[in-house]
Amino acid sequence: MAQLEKIFSMDENEKLERVFISELRLVKEETIMLRGWVHKIIDLSHVVFVKLRDKSGIVQLVCDKDQVKDLRLENAIEVIGTKCENEKAPGGIEITVKDIKIVGATYYEKLPFEVNSFKNKVALETQLDHRTIALRRPEIRAIFKVQNEIETAFRNYLKEKNFEQIHTAKIIDSSTEGGSEMFTVNYFDRRSFLAQSPQFYKQMMVGAGFERVFEIGHAYRAELHNTWRHLNEYVSLDVEMGFIKDEYELMDLEEGFINYLYKHLNKTCQKELEMYKIELPNKVKIPRIRLDEAHKILLEKYNKKSPIGNIDAEGEVLISKYVKEKYNCDFVFLTKYPVSKRPMYTMPDDEDKNLTKSFDLIFDGLEITTGGQRINDYKMLKENIEKFGLNPEDFDFYLETFKYGMPPHGGFAIGLERLTMKILKLSNIREATLVPRDMKRLTP
Repeated sequence: MAQLEKIFSMDENEKLERVFISELRLVKEETIMLRGWVHKIIDLSHVVFVKLRDKSGIVQLVCDKDQVKDLRLENAIEVIGTKCENEKAPGGIEITVKDIKIVGATYYEKLPFEVNSFKNKVALETQLDHRTIALRRPEIRAIFKVQNEIETAFRNYLKEKNFEQIHTAKIIDSSTEGGSEMFTVNYFDRRSFLAQSPQFYKQMMVGAGFERVFEIGHAYRAELHNTWRHLNEYVSLDVEMGFIKDEYELMDLEEGFINYLYKHLNKTCQKELEMYKIELPNKVKIPRIRLDEAHKILLEKYNKKSPIGNIDAEGEVLISKYVKEKYNCDFVFLTKYPVSKRPMYTMPDDEDKNLTKSFDLIFDGLEITTGGQRINDYKMLKENIEKFGLNPEDFDFYLETFKYGMPPHGGFAIGLERLTMKILKLSNIREATLVPRDMKRLTP
């Protein structure tokens, strides 16, 4: 009889479908199956509490000593038990365990650092050396939940505005914005490069008839920087739009995205934002300041001199401070950059040919976007390439599209990691990078 009861119990267990911890309140069944990792073991002699962690959260298991005798921290386990209400338990629910099965054994002598501690006291370099272990910490993995939703919001917002997603080549024959900061690749004994951006291709796709395109893809910069704000491989959120009036239409588009994004994150990442004590505003109205005006503000208000035709890192911080105090906004568009500081495809300003129809978006002291209107006339673009000391023949693949009725167009690119870092107020961009690549790191 006991054997029959055991067989019946096994059959019932096999019918159970795995439930995620975040779904526990929605499940009506009393007997449930959970899977995850052993986050913490609390032995109170008469009873043992095990904190089980999966991708969606943490729940408390109530066990006896025999059930946990072989358990270690970070074992991957499968649990069958009954759901009970308990106000003192995390989330107000605990599981009385019927059976625990180890499905992923552990072989460590000592964890590289605590996964279950309340505060993260481990140096960033150590975390990056053991990246997949660090990512088991809920607050670190929360960064990438937010980042995933940023990408989702970007895609959905542009789809709603009739943009199409494209995927362009990352191994290219020539430089898009200057070869000094490009990684070279041996492409079947031919010298090629890793793309700094999809700039040429997204313009070409506008001319090909797509009109409105966006891309979410990796970009590569061989910059000799090893700072809190630089990466050598990053994810770029690129936009290009045809039949525009001017660069202000592009700024309107990006401002609309920021508002869409904040609403989306408040809806989908409430728990993650609370972990980082972040409150996102319901409405953002971004001021627009000419670069030369920004220079005057920095000099008069902060006695800060700026590089000619640009703004440096300290200037970005100070102009953000000014905008926050005056407009109560974390963002500011800086406009009208000089021709000498912009790529050869940037459209000159109508009133002052020494300036361009371009802009940067500064977010809380850090540039996260560069954009602007592009030159769409073939002859004008060819002449501009020559003015920049370049050979138009090297750009034949790019210029061809402009011979056949290229509409007025422009776009921008947002650094995904920079945007993530600033939203969550992280101190280093590598915290917002799943597997960072900087000057010193090629592994893991």
